[in-house]
Amino acid sequence: METLTTGPILYVLIAWGIVTAVFMLLLIRRSLLASHEDDQIFLDAAQEHMAREQREIVAKIDALSRPLMTSGIASGALLLVLAGLWLYNGLRNI
Repeated sequence: METLTTGPILYVLIAWGIVTAVFMLLLIRRSLLASHEDDQIFLDAAQEHMAREQREIVAKIDALSRPLMTSGIASGALLLVLAGLWLYNGLRNI
C-alpha cells in the first residue's frame, strides 16, 4: 500500500482525481442545462423571448461538448497510466 502514497503514482492519482472531478462537474452542468431544454415548443411571434431562451440553452450545451469530451478522455487516459504504473511497480517488486 505504500507504493500508492509515494512517487509518481501519487502525482498521477492526484491529477486523475482533479480531472475526474472537473469531468463530473461538467456532466452535472450539462444535465442541468438539458433539463431546461424543451424538445418541441410551439410559439407564435409574441413569444419570441422563449424561443431565444431555448436557443441560448442549446448554445450553452453545445459549448460544453468539447471540454466535456476532452476531460473525459484525459480522465480515462490518466486512469490507464495509473493502472500501468501500479502494475509496473507490482511486477518490479516481485
